[in-house]
Amino acid sequence: MAGHSAFKNIMHKKGRADAARAKMFAKLGREITVAAKMGTPDPAMNPRLRLVIQAARAENMPKDNIERAIKKAAGGDADTYEAIRYEGYAPGGVAVIAEALTDNRNRTGGAVRAVFTKYGGNLGATGSVSHMFNHVGEITYPAGAGSADAVLEAAIDAGADDVVSDADGHVIACSFESLGTVAGALEDKLGAPTGVKAIWKPNLSTLVDDEKAETIMKMIAALEDDDDVQNVYANFEISDELLKKLTAA
Repeated sequence: MAGHSAFKNIMHKKGRADAARAKMFAKLGREITVAAKMGTPDPAMNPRLRLVIQAARAENMPKDNIERAIKKAAGGDADTYEAIRYEGYAPGGVAVIAEALTDNRNRTGGAVRAVFTKYGGNLGATGSVSHMFNHVGEITYPAGAGSADAVLEAAIDAGADDVVSDADGHVIACSFESLGTVAGALEDKLGAPTGVKAIWKPNLSTLVDDEKAETIMKMIAALEDDDDVQNVYANFEISDELLKKLTAA
């Protein structure tokens, strides 16, 4: 079976090209500005900023964009953003977490609630579904970064907890607290990763039929399209048949 992570990989491969990339850079820029404003603009002295910059570089965000986002915070003219985690259920009892950075809680909350309602879901209180997930670090590398054994050895040396390797690449898991340290150690051994991020990884998954899966996918896409929503996670599984259909589409 395959779930939300497989769906996201398919969507990324399909591209949605420049518009999606521009939106992603805008969201990363907001995270960089917030991190720099909360601490110091020097990533060597600001672990949160260092981690976000690692994630931005992994997504090939231009250096000028990164520096501009930091300067925006240092200049004191940046908007004040609040980090909010929305939790609820999609059709079929699937748990959903949406992380947002917003300068207007009412606007973002209303927009997120509207998406849940439109697709037959229910928005709950913070903490209502997060117990079905583990907050962990995830670092990804392409298949060409090395053999499964070589990446496993590097991951063990870096202090990671788990590695999954297949034809598409390597996914390395670590604790949320050690993400920056592990990512830095891996970069020294394997080069720049293609992804560095903190994620909510399901520890309990829900299998849904194809019809519900397609509705949930539309719901996730609508949430991710909101400028204030940074990340969306869900704990659903889909059939191998639907996965093949999506991959071939």
